[in-house]
Amino acid sequence: MPLKFELCPGRMIGGNHPCFIIAEIGQNHQGDLETAKKMIKVAKDCGADCAKFQKSELEFKFNKRALERPYTSKNSWGKTYGEHKRHLEFNHEQYRELQKYAEEVGIFFTASGMDEMAVEFLHELNVPFFKVGSGDTNNFPYLEKTAKKGRPMVVSSGMQSMETMRQVYKTVKKHNENFAILQCTSAYPLEAEDVNLRVIAEYQKEFPDIPIGYSGHESGINISVAAVALGAKIVERHITLDKTWKGSDHEASLVPSELTDLVHAIRLVERSLGTGLKRMLPCEKPCHDKLGKSVVAKTNIPKGTTLTEAMLTVKVAEPMGVPAEDIYELVGKTVLEDVKEDESVVPEVVDKYGKKAKC
Repeated sequence: MPLKFELCPGRMIGGNHPCFIIAEIGQNHQGDLETAKKMIKVAKDCGADCAKFQKSELEFKFNKRALERPYTSKNSWGKTYGEHKRHLEFNHEQYRELQKYAEEVGIFFTASGMDEMAVEFLHELNVPFFKVGSGDTNNFPYLEKTAKKGRPMVVSSGMQSMETMRQVYKTVKKHNENFAILQCTSAYPLEAEDVNLRVIAEYQKEFPDIPIGYSGHESGINISVAAVALGAKIVERHITLDKTWKGSDHEASLVPSELTDLVHAIRLVERSLGTGLKRMLPCEKPCHDKLGKSVVAKTNIPKGTTLTEAMLTVKVAEPMGVPAEDIYELVGKTVLEDVKEDESVVPEVVDKYGKKAKC
């Protein structure tokens, strides 16, 4: 069974613990603090476990030319990419305010640290776990420094190869036992044929001692629910208040009603997964008592007769006799009493039949 650990205070993941559902607000708040708070409340009200943002220290994430390049996209909040990102970036005090609000609402709060200095700030903020976005998954100096902080980690794997993920696993594992890897494809929105849910099973084989999850950018909830059925222990989905808002993530995000549906569907799937032990369940007993078949005499069978297959058949019978699956065990055994044609062959009339009727 995959390793389980405490991702947030009092909240275990992995093993048979419930799937941890992350509502990724990212920068879908449009740079507005009140909108961000509203989204935290939505995440809580819809049943998510965690509200997550993205924190960057822009001069450490981008070089000067990247920040100065013109940005004329329909999603732009400024003339340059730097102006655009500064509009969307909350400062440290605003993050503290959001964290406090999430505490009041009663939902876990964290962020992806998009550069090493952002990780330093989030560590100071005392977030319960670090999220590593796909863009930093192959950034091994960053991974190593983040792992050394000792906080649980959740690592997305968009744009990476299996060989890179093996290296990621070794790098983090060396310093930190408590981490999970998420299958992810970095496209917005994501088409079904590019989701590759089978990678979840491959990760489970490659890394059997850590929980595996799924970070999705597809439309709708069905694929994310399927990921849970395949064993995902964490599901992360972007959320929005309006899919038509400016920004590249909104189209691939869930509105509140979809997030609610996703949470309900995941919890339903978890209930349906069961234990893996195949047996007759108590809920099946009424059907079995009414329609379960057992062994019946095909002809009159006098006391002392040695049973042959030709003497026996299977029917829904009253009273219920020897279970249908044991018919071949009766062949060669002796009956201790007369059994009339079409009567149930009950266990007590068969010599050396060691089983009692199953119920």
